[in-house]
Amino acid sequence: MDLPSWTDEKFGTMKRAALWLVTVVGEGNVFTKADLREAFPGTAQIDRRMRDLRDHGWRIDTNREDSSLESHEQRFVLQGEPVWEPGKGRPKSSVAITATQRREIIAKDGNFCRSCGISGGQIYAGTYEAAQLDIARRQVRRADGSTEVELVTECNRCRVGGRGLTSDLGDVLGEVRRLGQMERKLLAGWVAKDRRDFSDLERLWADYRSLPEESREKVRQELALKDGI
Repeated sequence: MDLPSWTDEKFGTMKRAALWLVTVVGEGNVFTKADLREAFPGTAQIDRRMRDLRDHGWRIDTNREDSSLESHEQRFVLQGEPVWEPGKGRPKSSVAITATQRREIIAKDGNFCRSCGISGGQIYAGTYEAAQLDIARRQVRRADGSTEVELVTECNRCRVGGRGLTSDLGDVLGEVRRLGQMERKLLAGWVAKDRRDFSDLERLWADYRSLPEESREKVRQELALKDGI
């Protein structure tokens, strides 16, 4: 099926921007703010209309999600809902998050990513990339089966990887109820501190798991040597 022309002004700006991405930029390719403004000269808030596509499942990364991009560049990663089709592209009910709300949510979440635990500005292990904290909208399935959107603090890496993820509160509560008394007490302590302290052995296991196979074999040999296996 042939797509409408992105220059057809009977479509709104957001729909034309979507068609421009698909037919001119192409998935996986980079475009600049200058490219966008050249394509839509004199169009007010074209950057915002482009961002609105994210509410319809479109993935458009900036240098916050993709460190290989410059500040003036964006990458069209994935096409979402075909907003130009009849009945599609209607405004979503989600409300913009204010700067004050953002600060309050990050503070309540302990000033770290709730998915991986990294703090804002902390360097990702093995890289020179610093984590940036932002707010993600997370689908949460309640114990009664209903689904609601809640706001959570995530770093730039986890926020991209977690798109489309639904957290199941009912499953979590069910697992909590199945815990024995000792396990329940241990978990309650972690919850009260909002953190878990890992032992040296657990950290060593995590380091081992991250090694390439050739290096993992050397660790296995070392363990066999010490144990006389």
